[in-house]
Amino acid sequence: MDQVNENIVLERDYRRFDQFISRLVHDVYAEPPSDIHNLITQNTLQALHSEGLLRPGMRALDIGCGQGLALEKFRALGVDVVGITLGPDVATCRAKGLAVLEMDQNFMTFSAQEFDFLWCRHVLEHSVAPLFTLSEYKRVLKPGGLAYVEVPAPDTSAKHQENSNHYSVLPASAWLHLFAQAGFTVERKYATEFTLTCGKDTYWSFYLRNR
Repeated sequence: MDQVNENIVLERDYRRFDQFISRLVHDVYAEPPSDIHNLITQNTLQALHSEGLLRPGMRALDIGCGQGLALEKFRALGVDVVGITLGPDVATCRAKGLAVLEMDQNFMTFSAQEFDFLWCRHVLEHSVAPLFTLSEYKRVLKPGGLAYVEVPAPDTSAKHQENSNHYSVLPASAWLHLFAQAGFTVERKYATEFTLTCGKDTYWSFYLRNR
């Protein structure tokens, strides 16, 4: 195949993928705060701050920031933070005076190596191509920078894999493999277990270093 025809095929394939991703915007829904998410966010950010992993003046990105739950806490810690999300939560955040951009985690327009820290709570499971998404995380994170990634475990009583826009609810071992493939070192992994009205649930947390 000559170069011209190859480029035509690539453009066609990229366009098909872009159209597929665009159709998924209909699956986006508002993410109001909840007690469990507020508690986990508060405890995790406090631990990161106490350990010196999150410091005033750092440049942070909240990927999939929802209605600004973490953004407000980052700001209180003196962190220079911006959030990205899609759908109605953009307007909700802006009404609170929060710095939020309407942006897809797969196609971020930030410069390479722009951030010291990434906060990615319950957003990676919304990716149809998580290795590709992780490559974007790596691109915008400075060398040696830290990403906090939290995802729901599959097959709990909450049945996260059945949510309408949860496309990648994977076993922890699969996430560990994907992180390594994307060029991250896993510095810490732990599970948060709690009980809902429907039964027991589990979230997995990972501290990822951009090597």
